[in-house]
Amino acid sequence: MFIVSQEELEAFCGRAKQSAVLAIDTEFMREKTYYAKLCLVQMATETESVLIDPFAVADLTVLADLLTDKHIVKLFHAGTQDIEILYREVGVLPSPVFDTQIAAALLGHTQQIGYAALVHSVCGVTIKKTDSYTDWSRRPLSESQKDYALNDVLYLGSLYTQMSEELRAKGRLQWLTSDFEALVDPTKYEIDERERFRRLKRVSSLSRRQLAAAREVAAWRELHAQMRDIPRKWVMTDEQVVEACKREARSIDELFMVRGLSDKLSTKDAREVAALMKAALDSAPSTWPELDKCGKSEPNVDMQIDLMSALVRVRAKENDVAFQTLASHADLTRIARGYRSGIELLQGWRAQIVGEELIDLLEGRIQLSIDGSTLVVMRCS
Repeated sequence: MFIVSQEELEAFCGRAKQSAVLAIDTEFMREKTYYAKLCLVQMATETESVLIDPFAVADLTVLADLLTDKHIVKLFHAGTQDIEILYREVGVLPSPVFDTQIAAALLGHTQQIGYAALVHSVCGVTIKKTDSYTDWSRRPLSESQKDYALNDVLYLGSLYTQMSEELRAKGRLQWLTSDFEALVDPTKYEIDERERFRRLKRVSSLSRRQLAAAREVAAWRELHAQMRDIPRKWVMTDEQVVEACKREARSIDELFMVRGLSDKLSTKDAREVAALMKAALDSAPSTWPELDKCGKSEPNVDMQIDLMSALVRVRAKENDVAFQTLASHADLTRIARGYRSGIELLQGWRAQIVGEELIDLLEGRIQLSIDGSTLVVMRCS
């Protein structure tokens, strides 16, 4: 069913309230905008599947009750972007949720497995992906586009049923609670423009004084991109922000020494950016930001990481969990350098499987040895 009126949408919401699950996907475009442009919403219950045209429907906020109904599990596959868009368009975060990509990693599938590959593996169905790069903003949609979009929700219910049963049999269903809660944590989707500088490419090449300028410029860029609804790189690229801060530009002339900036910034904007940079560069050192200290200046921990990785590999294989799902390289590096807080590997089920054991390894309470082709873990007396 292709929903193109408010009445049809409200009627569907009424029917869907009787369901135990609601599969959700979206199609959107983001190439020329800051915010994703929602072009289509796909939903499926146990008994029907629908396409909702956001260009034709007057008010998507009627979906809020469905998305927040505690008796309906909302199903996604790699749902971060879908949830972000729904949060912006509907004003609520869905709950409770089940993400089949996250769950798949606990059942021995490769990390970040694609939807089509997972459907083929679990359901034995091959999905054609002929419309992957279609223009979803154009109307009318072709029949192949509609079929492609519906396929993205048609099998989520079957995946959920089979995977949740398998997880329950393995005693792992509760392991996912914290992962799914994190998926719908509001802070994940709320933008702090004054922290955006930390994600600039090559930001680690800047001094603390220059970081102060980068913080101001990146925040200015973020707000202007939002206001104009254009990609942030259309305002200034990461490379231009970092280069301007490296030069410690304090005037329009110095700012325009950065290649391409005179074409991107108006004189008014350039004057504003230069003033922000000058104020930041002249500010007190106590106000300058710092990057995460877990960086190149810290001691080399390659040997510790090699040992930790060997132990993680064993536990990942024993538990049929993808290595990268269990432990990221960044987490291993931080633990090896002495960090203990804010690390996913030291929380929840990951800590139970191997996180706590890694601390024991680093602190000499266990040792590793090789017996033939087998890694042996022994607790020290």
